[in-house]
Amino acid sequence: MTIKFGTDGWRAVISETFTFGNLRLVAQAIADFVKEQDGIDPCVVVGFDTRFLSDRYATEVSRVMAANGVRTWLARADTPTPAVSYSVVNKKATAGIMITASHNAPRYNGVKLKASYGGSANDDQNSRVEKHLERNLASAHGPNLMDFEAALKSGRINRFDPSWSYYEHLSTLVDLDTISSGELRLVADGMFGAGRGVFGEVLARGRTHIHNIRHEMNPGFGGIHPEPIAKHLGLLMSTIQAGHWDVGLATDGDADRIGAVDNQGEFVDPHRIFALVLRYLLEKRGWRGRVVRSVSTTRMIDRLAAKYDLTLVETPVGFNHIADEMLVGDVLMGGEESGGISIKGHIPEGDGILMGLLLLEVMADAGVPLHEIIADLLSDVGPAFYSRKDLRLSRPVSKTDMVQMLVNDSPSKIDGVEVEDIQTTDGVKYYLADGSWLLIRPSGTEPVLRVYAEALEEDRVKCLLEFGENIAETV
Repeated sequence: MTIKFGTDGWRAVISETFTFGNLRLVAQAIADFVKEQDGIDPCVVVGFDTRFLSDRYATEVSRVMAANGVRTWLARADTPTPAVSYSVVNKKATAGIMITASHNAPRYNGVKLKASYGGSANDDQNSRVEKHLERNLASAHGPNLMDFEAALKSGRINRFDPSWSYYEHLSTLVDLDTISSGELRLVADGMFGAGRGVFGEVLARGRTHIHNIRHEMNPGFGGIHPEPIAKHLGLLMSTIQAGHWDVGLATDGDADRIGAVDNQGEFVDPHRIFALVLRYLLEKRGWRGRVVRSVSTTRMIDRLAAKYDLTLVETPVGFNHIADEMLVGDVLMGGEESGGISIKGHIPEGDGILMGLLLLEVMADAGVPLHEIIADLLSDVGPAFYSRKDLRLSRPVSKTDMVQMLVNDSPSKIDGVEVEDIQTTDGVKYYLADGSWLLIRPSGTEPVLRVYAEALEEDRVKCLLEFGENIAETV
C-alpha cells in the first residue's frame, strides 16, 4: 500500500484507498509526528467538511489521537478549513487535521495536515509523517484506538465550535460597518460545502440582504465538483440575473477558495478578485508590504506592485509556497489563480470567506456596481484576459525532461510577438513583448500538460493556448 502526501495532505477515492483502515494508519502516523513535535502536552484540532462520511472519519481520527495521549479538539459540525486552521493558532495546538478533499469530485475524500502556525504542513513535516507511516507498516504496528464515549468523558476529546473565534478574528480584518452601509444584495453559493451559510452568519447583524443557495447538506454536491469556477456556477449566474442581485459569492468544498459573479451574471475570476482587493488595501487602507503570487496568476498584480513600488515575489503553484513567504514576514497579500488568497494579519492559509467579505467591502466602499469597479481596474492595470487548458499527453513524460525540452526549443516569437524572457519557476513561462504570457506546466504525477495564458485581448489568449496545444501534440 502506498499513501503519499501531496502539497496539502492526502487525498484518495472513498472506499478504494480512502478507507477507515487506511485513515486510522495515517492518523497513527500523524499522532506519532505530533508527539515528536511536542512531547509534553501534544494537542490537535480536528475538523471536517460535508462530504460522505467526513464526520465519521473525523471521529475515527480523534479516537486514534486520544488513544495516543494527544489532547483533541473535535469540531461539532462541518466547518470551513480556514476556521479549523485559525483554531490551531487560537488554541495553541501542535497541529490541525481537516477531513476534506477540498474542491475535488464527490468520490474523493482526504486529510489536510495543518502546522502549529495555522497553514499547511511543509514538505519536511509531511515527509516525517510518511516515514512514521512506513515504519509502522514495516513493524506491523497497528493504530491505537480509544472508545469515543470514554475519550469524551475523560476529556481527551473535547467537542467545540471553531466558527465563533474565527468570525471574531475576521472582524479585525474586514470593516463590517462599511459592508453594512452598502446594503448589498448578495447571493451566497455554498456549493453544498463547508462554507454553506457562513456569509449569512458573519453578516447577520448588518444590513446586507442575503439569499443562500446550495446550502443544504448534500454529500454528493449535487453531482458537481465543488470548485467555484464558471462551469460549475450556472445556478449562481441565473439566480443573479433573475433576481437583480448585486453580487454572488461561491466557496469551494472546504471554503478556502473563492469565486464570484457580478450583477450582470458574469463570472469574476480569482485574478480579478486578487487585484481588486490588493488595490483597495493599497489605496484605501494605505497598507504596504511584499506581494506574493503564484507563477500562474495575473500580471495585473505585477503592475499594481510596480505602481506602488512594492516588492513582488513569484512562487511555484500551490498555496504552501505563498505560506512560506508569509511566514518569513512583511507580506501584504498573497494568492494564486485557483482562488486561494490571504492578507497581512491572517494565518498563512487561503481563505475564501475572508476574500468574499473583502470583496463586499470593496463594493460597499465604491458605491457602484461590481462590473464598473472591474472596468475601472482594467483601465488602470489591465486589460487582462485569461484562460487555462489541461491537455492529455499520449505517454508519460518526465517533468524535468519536458521543462528542459521547452527551454532548449523555446521560440524567439510566439504568434509574431517577441519572447522577452523565459522563467522556470514552475514549468516554463514565456513573457512576451506585448505584456502577455504563456505558462506550460507538465504534471509531475500524470501525463498531462497544463497550459495557462494571459493577454490584452481574448483572441490573443486563444492563439497562445493553441501554441501550447501544438506542443502537446508533438510529445
